[in-house]
Amino acid sequence: MRDLSDELLGWYDVHARAMPWRVPPADKKAGVRPDPYAVWMSEIMLQQTTVAAVSAYFHRFMARWPTVGDLAAAQDADVMGEWAGLGYYARARNLLKCARAVVAEHDRQFPADHAALLKLPGIGPYTAAAISSIAFDLRHTVVDGNVERVMARMFDEHTPLPAAKPILTTHAERLTPAERPGDYAQAVMDLGATICSPKSPACGICPWRDPCAARAAGTAADLPKKTPKKAKPVRHGTVYLARRSDGAWLLETRPESGLLGGMLGWPGSDWVDASLPRPANAPLSADWAKVDGEVRHTFTHFHLILDVMVATVEDDTQGAFLPRDKFRPSELPTVMRKAYDLAQK
Repeated sequence: MRDLSDELLGWYDVHARAMPWRVPPADKKAGVRPDPYAVWMSEIMLQQTTVAAVSAYFHRFMARWPTVGDLAAAQDADVMGEWAGLGYYARARNLLKCARAVVAEHDRQFPADHAALLKLPGIGPYTAAAISSIAFDLRHTVVDGNVERVMARMFDEHTPLPAAKPILTTHAERLTPAERPGDYAQAVMDLGATICSPKSPACGICPWRDPCAARAAGTAADLPKKTPKKAKPVRHGTVYLARRSDGAWLLETRPESGLLGGMLGWPGSDWVDASLPRPANAPLSADWAKVDGEVRHTFTHFHLILDVMVATVEDDTQGAFLPRDKFRPSELPTVMRKAYDLAQK
């Protein structure tokens, strides 16, 4: 197994992807150490999100809050606003909780200890392994979707995911070296992202071409197998966009728990199963008009369809109106920004 990890590390030294949170292998060998704060930030952002989508957010967060202490002292609303568009908003809430725990419990330093990392808010087994490995070069096995795909092909494993996870993790653990485990973890992920891709893997230029069991068997393109997903249910509801004649918008801060928790959004109805009547409960009395079209958005567990109602109200109308000069559509979560965009059309 040592030969395989050495081969991959040699490939990574030449072909490592450039990422804003990553220390290139040449710099690492020269003594530059990864910033645990940057590694943690990137790993939280990358959950359920692509590298391409994360880079701009990472730059903005690091420019505005360059240290974990800066982030811990930030206003919740400011952080939630910067996070808008990345989705899975519980991650942003846990981001703040974790930063504050690091400041309060670990003297502003992420602990170089896997067990201690697991006790921090929002850090699960995968994230703890990634920080331990990449930031501190501790031998912990990092397994994401790219690594699962590489392992399934290397060992021609046909057990479908998610049942195959323990099997693929065991294979990955056996290959993880004691030396340069952080670089190795990033190397396997890079291999899956650039060569051992989901469709049309480039086996001809893969550093693990010869020992790959699936390539030899001609099954690489069919792996990993996956258990078919159930169809997502559809829910629907209504949102209400009220604007005063002075340009202020009626907004609400959603409850901390649940979808879009702690985010700004438009008042609206519950989101109910599409087989039920579409609910409607306007937040105030006004001459509401339905916008042509509808908002469609997909969450992890369901599809959502929203009607958009709009109204212009008098300047003395009571409610949580946000002045025009403080309203930034970019700080709305994606589904709420879709409603705004539809209303503008």
